[in-house]
Amino acid sequence: MKTVLVFVSTIDGKVTKWGDPHIRTWTSEEDQKYFTKIWSDAGLIIMGSTTYISEAFRPILDHLLVVMTSQPEHYRSQVVPDKLEFTSKTPVQLTELYKNKGHELMMVVGGAHIATSFLKDQLLDEIWLTIEPKIFGIGGNFVIEEKLDVNLRLINIKKINKQGTLIVKYEVLKH
Repeated sequence: MKTVLVFVSTIDGKVTKWGDPHIRTWTSEEDQKYFTKIWSDAGLIIMGSTTYISEAFRPILDHLLVVMTSQPEHYRSQVVPDKLEFTSKTPVQLTELYKNKGHELMMVVGGAHIATSFLKDQLLDEIWLTIEPKIFGIGGNFVIEEKLDVNLRLINIKKINKQGTLIVKYEVLKH
């Protein structure tokens, strides 16, 4: 199973604008279309509860959205079997579970804590990063403060609009 982390960032590495978690308020239309395509192509999507709440994600046909949370019982009424699930499993446990269930692709789409935990446990195969030509100075980071040593190799880079929004895909090199 291939595991891909998908994020959008400013050129100064911010994934939120001044702490506001609503990414769609500042990303380009082209990035939003790109994300919609990724979303529709992925059968398995993993995210954190903050991302789930802030972007108001809902279950969609032919997809499994798994929300990582320390308190899955708080979301019991929102569960839609095989469409929307909440779990306190670790990234290692989730990777093993969905690999054993035969999933070919697992997209990790949000939350610095989630991204950091997948990076720390060396579970990612690729990182797909949209870089918006913006500088916020203050905002959330791609990962939380943690000692990481992750090496990447560029797979592809594509300019998607006149402003210079880039989609950069990297392979995560295993130690």
